[in-house]
Amino acid sequence: MTNRRDLLTSIGALAAGCFTASAFQSDFNTVFGAQAAQNPAANVADRTSTIKITKLTATPVARKVFLKLETNHGVTGWGEIDQLETQTAATLARSMFELLDGENPTRIEYLWQKIYRSHRDMRGGPFMTHTLSGIDMALWDITGKLWGVPVYRLLGGPTRDKVLMYPSAKAIKIGAGPMPFSGTPQQIESIVKSIEAARKQVGPDGMVMFDAHCALPPPFMIQLAGALKPFELLYIEEPAVPGNIEVFKRLKQHISIPLAVGEQARTIWDVITYLHEGVADILQVDCAHTGGISQMRKIATLGEAYHVPLAPHCVTTDLGATASLHVSAAIPFFLIHEYYPSITPAGLIKKDWAMDKDGYASLPQAPGIGCEIDEAVLAELAKKPSPPEWPTRGRLPDGSISDY
Repeated sequence: MTNRRDLLTSIGALAAGCFTASAFQSDFNTVFGAQAAQNPAANVADRTSTIKITKLTATPVARKVFLKLETNHGVTGWGEIDQLETQTAATLARSMFELLDGENPTRIEYLWQKIYRSHRDMRGGPFMTHTLSGIDMALWDITGKLWGVPVYRLLGGPTRDKVLMYPSAKAIKIGAGPMPFSGTPQQIESIVKSIEAARKQVGPDGMVMFDAHCALPPPFMIQLAGALKPFELLYIEEPAVPGNIEVFKRLKQHISIPLAVGEQARTIWDVITYLHEGVADILQVDCAHTGGISQMRKIATLGEAYHVPLAPHCVTTDLGATASLHVSAAIPFFLIHEYYPSITPAGLIKKDWAMDKDGYASLPQAPGIGCEIDEAVLAELAKKPSPPEWPTRGRLPDGSISDY
């Protein structure tokens, strides 16, 4: 009130010709400067405001690319690019550094948007989004380290004490390769027998999932689903090739088993159609495909609004898997998480979480993502030839090409 009174007095004096314009400006600054100094919001200092990104290193190893972001404060972050031709992905990441150089790494959302929207003809594509996923992981890794907490603490804290993973003694996924548009009894029976064996292995209290790999055309998928109903599958994964939502709607009309979609969905804009059209019972988005930790967290919120949980797809090393684990630990609607320890080269990554005998993973405790990379091992692995992976499984007996 005193400041307001002083200001009004100054204005009145100016109107009466008692103050010059410069004197009024000085008085104005004094009054409002004092108000700003007393405003709590104006006194929240960014303790990392001087930190800047100084370097990006992209190292292809086998079918992965490991990203290292360095800062002028000596804090580094790591991320992983997955399921791309590695030399091209590494080159793209190095080119994207132009958008990161000198930036504050804790401005994660700003930098995500800056990269994603930087090129109108690359926005949303797999090369842009997979590469951005690795960068996003590294930014969260740096930020968690700066604040001295695991990433899930920055996402609102853990909503669970442990995270259910598969494969385990009580959770198995069975897959199938390319099939014709409509199947014979023998073809149907071969898949049914593998599902039946898996059900017997885990028992009635276990979980069995079926991965169609986008390789079973809709007519075949409808035939098969009816035969699988007695085995109470947790879900059917990738029931159709993405691109035409009408195909998913047709399958949903005929199949009562829950459908898991989203392995190839990139960002919230790909996911929203599945939810809006009611064809997604479970979202199996991949942290390394969909835009990193930032987008996976947003997708989880979209799913929550539709009562659709996440069952994250994951075929990364321990680095990408741990990044995904942080999101799974911090969201309310979650089912189960994919994880294959054998993907990680021996001695490359040290993590501080583990799976128990029941298939539950403990929560990471170290700051950031919580993975330490042995750079000497990384350098040695990088020397080995790593030809691109071009799957040849998408072939039918007549020699034609099928989806996989």
